[in-house]
Amino acid sequence: MTRRNTAHSSLRDPLGTLRRMESWAAPDSIPALPPIDPQAVPLRLYDTATKAPREVEIPAGATATMYVCGITPYDAAHMGHAATMIAFDLVVRQWRDRGIPVRYVQNVTDIDDPLLERAARDGEDWVVLGMRETALFREDMHALRVIPPDHYVGAVESIPAIVSLIERLLESGAAYRLEDGSGDIYFDVAAAPRFGYESGYDRDTMLALFAERGGDPEREGKRDRLDPLLWRGARPDEPAWPSALGPGRPGWHIECAAIAMGFLGDQIDVQGGGNDLIFPHHEMSAAHAETLTHCHPFARTYVHAGMIGLDGEKMSKSKGNLVFVSRLRGDKVDPAAIRLALLAGHYRADREWTEELLKAGQERLARWREAVRRPAGPSGAVVLARLRERLADDLDTVGALAAVDAWASETLAGGGRDETAPSLVSDAVDALLGVPLRVSDSA
Repeated sequence: MTRRNTAHSSLRDPLGTLRRMESWAAPDSIPALPPIDPQAVPLRLYDTATKAPREVEIPAGATATMYVCGITPYDAAHMGHAATMIAFDLVVRQWRDRGIPVRYVQNVTDIDDPLLERAARDGEDWVVLGMRETALFREDMHALRVIPPDHYVGAVESIPAIVSLIERLLESGAAYRLEDGSGDIYFDVAAAPRFGYESGYDRDTMLALFAERGGDPEREGKRDRLDPLLWRGARPDEPAWPSALGPGRPGWHIECAAIAMGFLGDQIDVQGGGNDLIFPHHEMSAAHAETLTHCHPFARTYVHAGMIGLDGEKMSKSKGNLVFVSRLRGDKVDPAAIRLALLAGHYRADREWTEELLKAGQERLARWREAVRRPAGPSGAVVLARLRERLADDLDTVGALAAVDAWASETLAGGGRDETAPSLVSDAVDALLGVPLRVSDSA
């Protein structure tokens, strides 16, 4: 397949429909490391669609493209959000370390049922709620030293572009209006011949997850129970926007297809998010994009982070079992310790958040910082090489942390005579893991 990363011009109107929201501030500085040969240490990531690790090939001179699904801002960012964003931050850092330009886009679903339901429950304006929680998310990401996306885009500001895509789907016959007068428009999954390739799930599993994750398999009048909503016609007491489709608001999956295609083109290198987005969200978004462009696959690599649990259950807003990044920051927990605690498990693994995990992260951070204050230590070049090797292997942070642990232990025991090692290790840990070891850098 010919590489096509140019943004699809038909998604943009003359006024520049696809604009970006205010993102968060970038880390104050990211140390430059000795050059690496990308061919010698190729980046491999596990691809959900093929169920195997694959090399993420970025041709010389090309720009790496990544789209990561962001938050629905009806509550503060919790450890699950943080773990996902940190995982894809590591991907960005891998590319940057190789000298590869990166174009990274993330959305904010700032209009959707969960946001409206939370606002109604609390008697709050949904716009104010969304703006407040988005602002808090940005603060959390900056504190965690997550490199911001190049384009941070809200669903509301993308509505004209979304409408344009839906019009094209209607014209092609891949979308249809319900005949019940609701104004609702659906995508016909039969129009996507490869539908199901990304998740690999059977139909029964799809139906169960569709019902659980925002779908409406029992809706009367649909051609197929799995058909997803593209446009929700106006309802009393709900926000709606005027459009050529009639008043209403966009569905979830077409939102991400429109934003990703508008900024990144017909095909992207990495589509990312939590593993709860494998189906229906990423499956449906890919089906929308591929039906419009006839370019397959939409993402060369589909990468999914595991869920973070608490007391044996997935951490989620609906369950109310959340540990918030902002609350820990309010308790004066060093964000670098939070980051290290999350890096202690592999990004693809479903895992638990515990007080013990956080304590271990705090102790590790203190030990590493003490080690880099020593005048010398074992070879820093060896540690750098090991970090690059482990992170290139599907972001093996467990192995990467073990390499720094071993170096710190030997250094604190008085081993090693490399006077450049403390500085190089500090730079490597900051640049590749996003953990500042010089206290002044983390302030």
